[in-house]
Amino acid sequence: MAVKTATVVDPFDAPRARHAAGVFGMWLFLVTLGVLFVATILGYLVVRLNPDPAEPFMPLDAPPLPRLLLLSTGVLMASSAAMHGTVRAIRRGSQDRAARLAGLTLALALGFLALQAWAWLDLWRAELRIEDSLYAWTFYVLTGLHAAHVIGGLVPLVVVWWRARSGRYSPEHPEGAVYCAMYWHFLDAVWLVLYATLWLGSFNAAA
Repeated sequence: MAVKTATVVDPFDAPRARHAAGVFGMWLFLVTLGVLFVATILGYLVVRLNPDPAEPFMPLDAPPLPRLLLLSTGVLMASSAAMHGTVRAIRRGSQDRAARLAGLTLALALGFLALQAWAWLDLWRAELRIEDSLYAWTFYVLTGLHAAHVIGGLVPLVVVWWRARSGRYSPEHPEGAVYCAMYWHFLDAVWLVLYATLWLGSFNAAA
């Protein structure tokens, strides 16, 4: 008596299918993170637009947002552009260029964090403590939350730089660099929204 065996078809057997699944999974991850940041921004807006009459959101003697934030914004955008260039170089088969751009992305990411720390230090020297007001609390929490995700992104950045330097990517297999670029562009977009929210919220101090 013949025994029939079932044929198992692996939907992710093809490299293109695995890559598409990886991109989809990365989008799900970014959507999850996006919900976190949207919730924090909405919380900020609720507090900012409904101030306590007995305790103003931003005290009259509070320092404005550090100008270093504008510079750090430019640095982060430059890092996102470098990361985009990394993926393009890999897809064109230029491993040396990809390694250089990945290293530049990593350096710019560290520069962004250094500028953020400097901005925090400026506010600390201006005697703006996190417990002083809602203005201070929301600034430190929102920028700190974003900085924590940038720090978390340093590990995959190092991995991408090392793999590009070792020639482990190819035009047919750029997967790791693509996923890292998606995350990095997401952080760039989130920071632009955060910075715009904090900047607009810093007006009308007497409100």
